[in-house]
Amino acid sequence: MSTETLMKYDFPAESFSEALPIGNGRIGAMIYGTPAKESIVLNEDSIWSGGLRHRINPEAKDGFMEARALLMEGKPHEAEEVALSKMQGVTPNMRRYMPLGELHIDLELGGKALSYSRSLDIGSAVADASFTAADIVYTKEYFVSAPDEVMVVRISASQPQSVSLSCYMDSREDNFDDNRPCGSNMILFNGGTNSRGGILYAACLGANAKNGEVRTSGSKLCVKNADEVLIVLSVRTSFYSQMFEESAQLDAEMAMQCDFDELYYRHVNDYRELFDRVELSLNDNSDNEEIAFLNTNERIDRLKGNELDNLDCRRLINDNKLFELYFNFGRYLLISCSRAGTQPANLQGLWNEMTAPPNGSRYTLNLNTEMNYWLAESCNLSECHMPLFDLLERVCGNGRVTAKEMYGINKGFVCHNSTDIWGDTAPQDELATSSIWPMGGAWLAIHIFEHYEYTLDRDFLEEKYHILKEAAEFFTEYLTADEKGRLLTGPSVSPENTYIDKNGTSASICMSPAMDSQILTVLFADTIKAANILGKDEAFAAKLADMLRKLPMPSIGRYGQIMEWLEDYDETDIGHRHISQLFALYPADLINPYKTPKLADAARATLVRRLINGGSHMGYSCAWVTNMWARLYDGTMVSENLKRMISHYCNPNLTDSKPPLQLEGNFGATAAIAEALMQSCGGEINLLPALPEEWTNGHVKGLRAKGGFTVDIYWAESRLCYADITSDFGGELRLRANTAVSVSCGGEAVDYVIEDGVVIIAAEEGKTYNIKA
Repeated sequence: MSTETLMKYDFPAESFSEALPIGNGRIGAMIYGTPAKESIVLNEDSIWSGGLRHRINPEAKDGFMEARALLMEGKPHEAEEVALSKMQGVTPNMRRYMPLGELHIDLELGGKALSYSRSLDIGSAVADASFTAADIVYTKEYFVSAPDEVMVVRISASQPQSVSLSCYMDSREDNFDDNRPCGSNMILFNGGTNSRGGILYAACLGANAKNGEVRTSGSKLCVKNADEVLIVLSVRTSFYSQMFEESAQLDAEMAMQCDFDELYYRHVNDYRELFDRVELSLNDNSDNEEIAFLNTNERIDRLKGNELDNLDCRRLINDNKLFELYFNFGRYLLISCSRAGTQPANLQGLWNEMTAPPNGSRYTLNLNTEMNYWLAESCNLSECHMPLFDLLERVCGNGRVTAKEMYGINKGFVCHNSTDIWGDTAPQDELATSSIWPMGGAWLAIHIFEHYEYTLDRDFLEEKYHILKEAAEFFTEYLTADEKGRLLTGPSVSPENTYIDKNGTSASICMSPAMDSQILTVLFADTIKAANILGKDEAFAAKLADMLRKLPMPSIGRYGQIMEWLEDYDETDIGHRHISQLFALYPADLINPYKTPKLADAARATLVRRLINGGSHMGYSCAWVTNMWARLYDGTMVSENLKRMISHYCNPNLTDSKPPLQLEGNFGATAAIAEALMQSCGGEINLLPALPEEWTNGHVKGLRAKGGFTVDIYWAESRLCYADITSDFGGELRLRANTAVSVSCGGEAVDYVIEDGVVIIAAEEGKTYNIKA
């Protein structure tokens, strides 16, 4: 069985949601593949609308204490008014992510383009388009190279001297300063974004022709009668270096000294080193040989069914190979938009065509940014996680100021519901349902210990431990005790949801919603573990352990659900898109069917109640829910939600369809596929915990588990055949195989013990253990 890696279409893209994304982590492009007059949307990850704003409200400290007092008195409506007027930023918005501009390629054709095809090979990160015009076959190939730091386009023809074109850069919003030749075959395009602290940029466009002429004409490069043309585009910004203009020219000049094959070879080898680590192969269950010839958008539409299909009929529409493609695409996107040394994936990953995109295409911290990285560790892309930690350093620095000026707290740092490239930590927007939420930095900090758990990189933990500690330190001063001795957050919100209190008042601002306490439970526990591993801060760890016991724990409400708020309030929207109270189930592992069965049953009841009332009606919500079903070991619901995710919440280019596109749904659902096949939470590796019944036969290779393990799993007839587990560092391997197994290493039997259904092996460093059912 092979794995699907080709997205294909027989038409050029007409919109951003049909174009194909390519990128090297820093430079991104959306490929439309238009035959004659093509426009490619370009991005560079550090081009944001201006410099850091100091937005902290001078009334924030008074507003904080006043709003908290009103909440403790049972006056949420009044508390909300105070919080939004006094705690909200004096400028509501932080900076937004912006496009670089567009690359135009006007190709001279002797007739109408026929026999058109366009594709993206996820296995090599190369897009192409081909067509015939006047009996000449034209081929366009596109990629963005990480080793050479340039975008590369090759245009070739089946007959000699048939490629004539002009290419140039511009901006829809006239957002540039200069656009002129800087050499015989190069154009320099430069400008800057708003404000005194805005970001300056320079892009360099160059072209070489084989057996043809290249010249500059104003702001254009013109090519006549070539066999093929190599176009190279580089871009650098002042965010990374004050020598950005010189660097952009040097990148282009160096690349243009190479031929296409050399650039292609370096790009593909670099990319495949990451992509080829994991392989998923599922049985082809489509029962239709023609599916292999369908366009990707047609396969998405087919999975949806139509209005004449009833529910049972739609359940019979299968395409396991589309799930493979979707899984591979999610990994491709993360590799393409989040590399070491670049900025982390934002709401749209890297790809944005608007100067004022929805939500500023920022880093939304009440779910979206964290979801972008759920697949990073389990899908063996730890390096792609690193940009998030670089941003977190900036968040920590600014968050110390916010802690002091907003809350009067001189320890630690705080960040609210969003941040931007500068690490802005003040509340974003003027929304009662989301703005006054002090948990963004705490949730981000949890990713530090998660990365350590997978890699056991002690040097990394030592370097980033201060962020964990400072995130926890803030809350040691911020939390307040109620009459029951519980330590509470507040004013806060359960992200984007609204409740009805016992007096019938509708409000969002509250004390200690369930998600806050759950995040702090994980943060405090992780900080304690990290301190113990590093042998430091013993007194501080003891203090956190004492406070940890006083945090509210997940509670079960009158509907049998996990309560979303401190009290058993009704929500105004029962089918709300966020299910924040189940943070404890996923991404945390505070709820587990084996260890906390009553809470697991309540989590299931919570999901059912949400879904039957219309919940999970957006891509990111559906992706989160799919991970939750995987944690509840429900393969049927994993399958149902993955089908829904692809058929209802995907654009024709497979990106999440929340306009214009958002990618956390792609990343979250990719993580869910991995979770269905292997989980490593609660100190155990669980094999095939939520295998959908349609995935009868298959294998997955290269998944990573906490403790430094690499896991390959093979199954047939929906049952485990065998697994190979390699230990990087040795130590105890606790395995839940869900069937009787034998264990060997190098052909020799290995002793193990079984406790409560868990196989326990004393693993040795560098050894591979074969688990046979």
